[in-house]
Amino acid sequence: MVRYVYDFQDGGRELAGLLGGKGANLGEMTRLGLPVPPGFIVSTEACRVFLATGGEPDGLSAEVSRHLSALETGAGRLLGQGDDPLLVSVRSGARYSMPGMMETVLDIGLNDDSVLGLAKASGNERFAWDSYRRLVRMYGSTVSGVDPALFDEAMALLKDARGAPDDLRLDASDLAWLVETYKTLIRNETGRDFRQSPSQQLRQAILAVFRSWNAERAVLYRRRERIPDDLGTAVTVQRMVFGNLGPDSGSGVAFTRDPATGRPGLYGDYLPNAQGEDVVSGGRDALPLAVLERLDPRSYRRLRDHARTLERHYRDLCDIEFTIERGTLWLLQTRVGKRTAEAAFTLATALEREGLISSDEALARVSGDGLARLMFPRFDTTATGGTLTRGVPASPGAAVGAAVFDSAEAVRRAAADEGVVLVREETTPEDLPGMVAAQAVLTGRGGKTSHAAVVARGMGRVCVCGARDITVDAEARRFTTRDGTVVEEGTVISVDGSTGDVYLGPVPLAASATMRYLESGERTGSVVAAVAQVLDHADSVRRLEVRANADTPEDAARARRFGARGVGLCRTEHMFLGERRKLVEEMILARTDTDRDRALGALLPLQRRDFTGILEAMDGLPVTIRLLDPPLHEFLPDRTDLAVRIAAAEATGRPPDAHQVELLAAVNRMHEENPMLGLRGVRLGLVVPGLVAMQVRAIAEAVVERTRAGGSPYAEIMVPLVGAVEELRLAREEVVGVLGEVAEETGTPVHCPVGTMIELPRAALTAGRIAEQAEFFSFGTNDLTQTTWGFSRDDVEAAFFPAYLDKGVFTASPFETLDREGVGRLVRIAVEEGRAARPELETGVCGEHGGDPESIRFFHEVGVDYVSCSPFRVPVARLEAGRAALADTCTSDSR
Repeated sequence: MVRYVYDFQDGGRELAGLLGGKGANLGEMTRLGLPVPPGFIVSTEACRVFLATGGEPDGLSAEVSRHLSALETGAGRLLGQGDDPLLVSVRSGARYSMPGMMETVLDIGLNDDSVLGLAKASGNERFAWDSYRRLVRMYGSTVSGVDPALFDEAMALLKDARGAPDDLRLDASDLAWLVETYKTLIRNETGRDFRQSPSQQLRQAILAVFRSWNAERAVLYRRRERIPDDLGTAVTVQRMVFGNLGPDSGSGVAFTRDPATGRPGLYGDYLPNAQGEDVVSGGRDALPLAVLERLDPRSYRRLRDHARTLERHYRDLCDIEFTIERGTLWLLQTRVGKRTAEAAFTLATALEREGLISSDEALARVSGDGLARLMFPRFDTTATGGTLTRGVPASPGAAVGAAVFDSAEAVRRAAADEGVVLVREETTPEDLPGMVAAQAVLTGRGGKTSHAAVVARGMGRVCVCGARDITVDAEARRFTTRDGTVVEEGTVISVDGSTGDVYLGPVPLAASATMRYLESGERTGSVVAAVAQVLDHADSVRRLEVRANADTPEDAARARRFGARGVGLCRTEHMFLGERRKLVEEMILARTDTDRDRALGALLPLQRRDFTGILEAMDGLPVTIRLLDPPLHEFLPDRTDLAVRIAAAEATGRPPDAHQVELLAAVNRMHEENPMLGLRGVRLGLVVPGLVAMQVRAIAEAVVERTRAGGSPYAEIMVPLVGAVEELRLAREEVVGVLGEVAEETGTPVHCPVGTMIELPRAALTAGRIAEQAEFFSFGTNDLTQTTWGFSRDDVEAAFFPAYLDKGVFTASPFETLDREGVGRLVRIAVEEGRAARPELETGVCGEHGGDPESIRFFHEVGVDYVSCSPFRVPVARLEAGRAALADTCTSDSR
């Protein structure tokens, strides 16, 4: 018989897939002897069965009843019965943390009778009714599906009537009235009464948590974080302990180190006389955890000791939820805490210094995406006026955008490519779409452990919480500062998540400390030191070389400073733009061989100068130069524009410009329905006399010039868009012939390997034949993705990719992260068959995927020699190449 339910003492972190992260960690804490309220876990397997069948798994109800009976026996109380009723919480707990995305129901077991028993047992009538109103609200919204705004409206009306700034000022009779109001709302909205049966409350709450796995916000969060949809969530059922019993009770969230900076010390928030949801919701302004040391020194010391135990046990930053019930500390859950990029690097190297983790583990704890965030510019505060407001710096970075006041507006504006800042009094899980769309989040309430802070840190969003001197009026779509400044929706504001400062209007940007280090080697500050240490280790363990896509000497020099070991793609077509376009026009319009040779001759010294500069910047390192790739009509004026000019001249009776007429004739002659699959790449070189020879001569003469200057140039010549070995053979013959001519003319040996770009499925599938003529392969994964999927990138990304992502056709755009199953399989085939034909064949990647962390891991796996990316992605690629090598080692060890 399948087992679905496990007691805490049966769990452990090795069972996270079965018991969820929360349940597994509760089991781990129980094993460690920490003060954890007892309970049990309904497994993810039960959830998967429920989601697949729509019904409760066979035997689950009986299992839950048995474990509940054991819980009742241990507590000496019955669920929702007697003068001292047992109450439980029901919480979601997926394998991977999804903060606030699924459901929680507290105080299960309360009803019209047991609330009186709870009041009697506690000696606190207000506490009993406060707990009951919490249950009815949570149950009503989570299980019965009532709009939570209706409950919030009822609470707001009551507080206004009583003149109460918060719910703590409401007395027992107020809360009893609120319970009845909530129950009436449920009856009116659903046609059913609030359930009085404790066992049915428990059963329905468990099923509601299962259903919440497929809630819109949970699906969106998983898609963004690339969490598989088929994992399901576990459910933890835990004996309630109460932080809302009075001033000697409270709830809080603690981090074993600062999750924003990685600095050591106990950080977090605490609310006296509150349950845990009050802290994370941001509905009340929490107190810094240091206040607890003054209010309850004994509990603070115990919390600090337990935090140390957990950090050393997990060897990582831990996030701890706790409750103090009348002076007794209880730990409700722990998990490895979400952190900012700054904290990730600082913490990883600190734990390494402390001997808790190895240098390999430190590298595995950071990510290329995090490094990229540290490279982003910061605000140049020397160029700003005063701050508009200041709050808690919850997630660092600098963001500028129009203030918006609800999630839907953030999504709408972001879809129109407008930067936005989502401003809320406090965020809820329903705000997730807006948080994803926004550049930054600003809230009037909450701290570093609030929902806004935790979710923003996990997503890498800039966030400032708890800006107490602003009043957010979401209905009027504006906020007002204490000094009377009104910020209407659409007003541009700047948010600094590193300092907590918010400015009116756009603030200029300046290079971050990390970027200054990469540019100049300037190591200032602990974060930069951590980045340097981790990058150095990544370089020492990676197998993949990292090169850069660079078309100018300046780009090549920057890439080398950033750690690139060569140029993997130099696009020669970029050298034909600007003032040189006229020379290309002359070549295209040439009526005779002499005219064409004259135009090519004028281009030759310009190309040679470009190549000389790049080879000098990368002296001693390989520079892969791609021969002209795009169709020639791209260097001519727009067809429609030319036709309009000519027609306009004719309409006024003036003769049209003869040159424009000649250009239009050339454009019409070269017009193709699908130019990206037309006369371009190697095809262009084979049918336009002299073009390949001019480019190869410029390369060869640049090599000679650098050699004579005492340099060590190493140029590689890449023939693009080859689909058949015969194309490459013909092109190679011309290339080799020109190289020989230059060597003979100058008396200087010129050795330039000749290879090809694999960007067509046919090339990948016939790689063994093509390798007979190619000394290297470079995978142009942008075009290979287009031609494999049958996509025109310029059209499809806006036309239907958003729908494909929503429907789960993609988990990520195949132009951002390589499609392993299709395009990846072609890459694997080409590498294997190419090396079978030519064992010394060098292989690289020069598409945008060369800078994508997940794609880099794949390229490492298939044995590619190097990846090439934009200069600014080079540090990211270096880091991820090192992490890929570690992952490969771990996989090999496990085998």
